[in-house]
Amino acid sequence: MLSKIPVLGRLDPFLLAILATVAVAALLPADGVVLDGVNWAAKIAIGLLFFLYGARLSTQEAIEGLKHWRLHLTILATTFVVFPLLGLAAKVLVPSILSEPLYLGVLYLCLLPSTVQSAIALVSVARGNIPGSIVSASASSLIGIFATPLLVALTMSTQGVTFSGSAVLDIVLMLLVPFVAGQLLRRWIGGWVKAHGKPLKLVDRGSIMLVVYVAFSRGMNEGIWSMISVGRLLALVGVCAVLLVIVLALTWYSSRGLGFEYQDRVAILFCGSTKSLATGLPMAIVLFPGQPIGLIVLPLMLFHQMQLLVCAALAGRLAKKAPDGLVAV
Repeated sequence: MLSKIPVLGRLDPFLLAILATVAVAALLPADGVVLDGVNWAAKIAIGLLFFLYGARLSTQEAIEGLKHWRLHLTILATTFVVFPLLGLAAKVLVPSILSEPLYLGVLYLCLLPSTVQSAIALVSVARGNIPGSIVSASASSLIGIFATPLLVALTMSTQGVTFSGSAVLDIVLMLLVPFVAGQLLRRWIGGWVKAHGKPLKLVDRGSIMLVVYVAFSRGMNEGIWSMISVGRLLALVGVCAVLLVIVLALTWYSSRGLGFEYQDRVAILFCGSTKSLATGLPMAIVLFPGQPIGLIVLPLMLFHQMQLLVCAALAGRLAKKAPDGLVAV
């Protein structure tokens, strides 16, 4: 069943591809006109990615999932309230454990929406509430288009990060408009998109790799590797691991305290604890002009890989312990 999750094995090809992209950016960073061209290509690829998200989302599934408003409110509160508060609390780690740019990256990570495909796949494997997870994860992604820039403005204005309305417009054009277009055309192309899911996965991964290349090319031009030591990098790994453990524990045990049944608790666990690389990377390019972008997205990249490894293992364990009578999808 775990093969249904687009996540890491010990030598996951996607992780290796991301690491290879970082290496290429370190050795051959794009600059000037070339960087501008690659940046535009990345934006187009991300737009296509969200167009496909829109084409995949079944309207019937969305209507069915919308009935469970308590579930969605709990997941959204975890994503856009609990996580940001944890990010703000991490300020105490500066400068003893985290440098200022790395802290900004951790805080930015905490302001992002949930993953979509990975969260739904994890819920499916663990025999959770799939319609509810589809709606919650998709709603989180769409709300994040507006909520994340707003939270960045509220929490990072004192950190020297500027914010403009044009950034929101750029994000809407890059993410929301393609998603809506995909939904509008789903009647005609939805079946084709689902039937060609595997080859279209190249769009998902290719778009992320393009944005990684842009981010780390900018980082090399800014000299980011001279800004971080091995000790700081290891400390960042530890901070991301602790953050993930805290959120996983909070979502699982608080959902039980709130009276949710097993299937809803699984949806809250995986939709509430994961963060979207596909949304976070392109947003960072728009939201942090003039900032050390490579260092800011580094926590997100580490957390993303960590969440997939840990959550895949959790999904497998939960599937074995699920109440009798539940059917894996």
